[in-house]
Amino acid sequence: MFSKKLLVTSIAAALTGSLAFTGAVIADKKSFNFKPIDSSASSTDWDPAAPWKLPEGFEQRVVSDESALNIYDGGRDDWHDMNTVNETGKMAGRYMYRTHEVRGQPEGGAVSVVDLQTGETKLLAQSTEWDALDGIRWTPWGTVLFAEEIDGGQLLEILLDENDMMTAVDVIDRPAVGRMAHEGIDVDADGNVYVVDEHRGQTSGCALGTPCGGGVYKFVPNSYGDLSAGDLYALKVTGPDGVGKGEWVGPIDPLNARQAGTEAGGTSYQRPEDVEIIGDTLYVAITEGPRAQGVGSEVYEGRVIAINLKTMMVTNFVKPGVNVPVEMSRPGNEGFQTGFDSIDNLAESPDGRLIMIEDNVPSDIWFATTKTDDYGASKDVELFASLTDPSAEGTGIYFSPQDPHTLYVNIQHSAVDDGDGTWAISKTGKNHHDKDDDDK
Repeated sequence: MFSKKLLVTSIAAALTGSLAFTGAVIADKKSFNFKPIDSSASSTDWDPAAPWKLPEGFEQRVVSDESALNIYDGGRDDWHDMNTVNETGKMAGRYMYRTHEVRGQPEGGAVSVVDLQTGETKLLAQSTEWDALDGIRWTPWGTVLFAEEIDGGQLLEILLDENDMMTAVDVIDRPAVGRMAHEGIDVDADGNVYVVDEHRGQTSGCALGTPCGGGVYKFVPNSYGDLSAGDLYALKVTGPDGVGKGEWVGPIDPLNARQAGTEAGGTSYQRPEDVEIIGDTLYVAITEGPRAQGVGSEVYEGRVIAINLKTMMVTNFVKPGVNVPVEMSRPGNEGFQTGFDSIDNLAESPDGRLIMIEDNVPSDIWFATTKTDDYGASKDVELFASLTDPSAEGTGIYFSPQDPHTLYVNIQHSAVDDGDGTWAISKTGKNHHDKDDDDK
């Protein structure tokens, strides 16, 4: 049974809401078990007030939706996409930053911010020069990185007002990190930045033909915390289907990263969408599987690969039919089987598991232990939650280091008018971000 123990940490009994925003990382990580849900959700069970099918003993609530801030009005959805908080520094964990994946609108792309204590929500940054904003990540040096999911997209860095974390002092383009269809972003302990090109590299290709693009990249800055200059490398893997022995090839031209990475020997994947570092491993969500002879249906419905950053071995960490079921049909249809399909965003749970959410209807959330078999596959992949909203997908899964008992997740293009927003899922009675908490 591919079920799941959501080993989310609990708070020490003496901890009170007054400590919620002091910046101290909660170290007490006593896990608790739950019974995984039995299957993906059916839209016939949709309740707009509680759209997530959850295990017994868990609850859900809206953090901030379009009733709090409606950036794109007139019936347009705000397309809340990815989340992060101020993970370090003053009042760490209090402010949540979100990208909005809206495309082709006259107002341009937007980043919003939510005060998790008071619920205040405001526009942090917006420009007509931005489009389809997707990935977002807090940096160890106290800034926010975000990027565009369009061909040749920018990666940008927000400098915040230290005395008002809901105000942007400046937004700086970082072309050295690479122009590509950005989605996932992560930063390692040395300040290196990992990004992906969200492109169907094996079928869409580029001017070079196919395969081309859809790569995984590593940016090495000249100086820690300074993304203005450095070298960009592409991942090259020697082995079938993009697994085997890997190496970083380059440096390559960052202004033409898709083609330059391929010319340097970089491996093309089919829509890599997110990255997450846990320990010494970089996990990459590959949303689509390869197609037989480059055409027709997918051989398998996407996967997560694992890149050991020390040994550079690349393995299939979660793959349908290997360590997680293959999804068949849709809930309510004859022959339906819950399974893994079109995996999109990744996150780390407080106990070091990998969390995965599908770009799919129904949109499922899975957890996988980082303990692997001899082939590098996770030994335990379990189903935690599923979205009942008939037209929406979940995205932006995230755990704040200061709030390890609450999983944040966005709902995008909901069937409810102005229904896009950020939700919190937590163990019943374990919500410590209530709006009446004291600010210490």
